[in-house]
Amino acid sequence: MRSRRALWMKSRNKVFWERDVLTVSDDEDWKANFRMTRGSFHKLCGIMEGVMKPVEVTVRAPILLSYAVLQGVVDDMYRFWSISCKTPGCAHDTNVFSQAHLLPKEPREIDGVSIGHFLLGDPAYPLMDWIMKGYTHSPNITPEQESFNVYLSSARTTVEIAFGRLKSRCRVLMKRSDFHFSFTPKVIATCCALHNFCKNEKEVVNPNWSVEAATLASNLPQPGGRANNHADDTNGQRIRAALTDYLSANFPLRRPYL
Repeated sequence: MRSRRALWMKSRNKVFWERDVLTVSDDEDWKANFRMTRGSFHKLCGIMEGVMKPVEVTVRAPILLSYAVLQGVVDDMYRFWSISCKTPGCAHDTNVFSQAHLLPKEPREIDGVSIGHFLLGDPAYPLMDWIMKGYTHSPNITPEQESFNVYLSSARTTVEIAFGRLKSRCRVLMKRSDFHFSFTPKVIATCCALHNFCKNEKEVVNPNWSVEAATLASNLPQPGGRANNHADDTNGQRIRAALTDYLSANFPLRRPYL
C-alpha cells in the first residue's frame, strides 16, 4: 500500500531579497526577471501598497488545466483599452464579442456619410457601423477594395504587436495554469494591466523575450480562424464604401505582398 504524501513547505527568509535582489542586481537583472526596471517595480509597489496586503496562504491539491479566450481592444500605443477574458478557450470569436466597448460619439462626415468611431476586426467578426473588416477576397474584388484591405490589415498590426508583447512580458500566459480555472480571468486582466503599466513607463520589450514566447506558443496550437458568415450590416456597408472611396481618392492604391 502506498504511503500518503505529506505536505511540506520551505521556511522563508529575507536574505535573498534584501541582499541579492535589492543591492546586487542591476537593471538588466531586474528586466530579465521582473520584465521591468527597478524604478518601475518600486513605483508599482507604491501604487499597490495598501491594496494588496499579506494573507495566510494554505497548500492545496493540484487542479485541472484551463484555458480562456482573451479578446482585447488596443489603442495606437499598444495598450489594452478594453478586454474580455471570461469565455472558455474553445469559443469562437463572435461568441466572445459584444458591444461592451463604449466608443466616443464624435461622428464626422465623409462623402455624405456620417461615420463615428469604430473598431477594426478580422474576418471572424461581423461588419457593422462600429466595427470595420476587409472585403472578402474574390475574383471580383476591385483595386480600391483590395487597397482598403491592405490599409486595414496594416492598421490591425497594432493589436498583433500588443498581444505579442503581452505574451513576451507575461510568461504565465504561455504555460499550464496552476490555479483554479475561476481565477483565470483575474490573472489575464492583471497581465494586461501590468503590460499597460510597463508601456506607460516606457519599458522596452527585450527581443529575446519575444523569441522565448514564440517558442512556447509553438507548443500551444490555437484553433484556426473562421470567417463570419452572417449578413453584413447595411449601414456598415455604406461606411466601408465611403472609407474605401476616401482612401482611394486621397492615398496611393496598395496591393498585398504575395
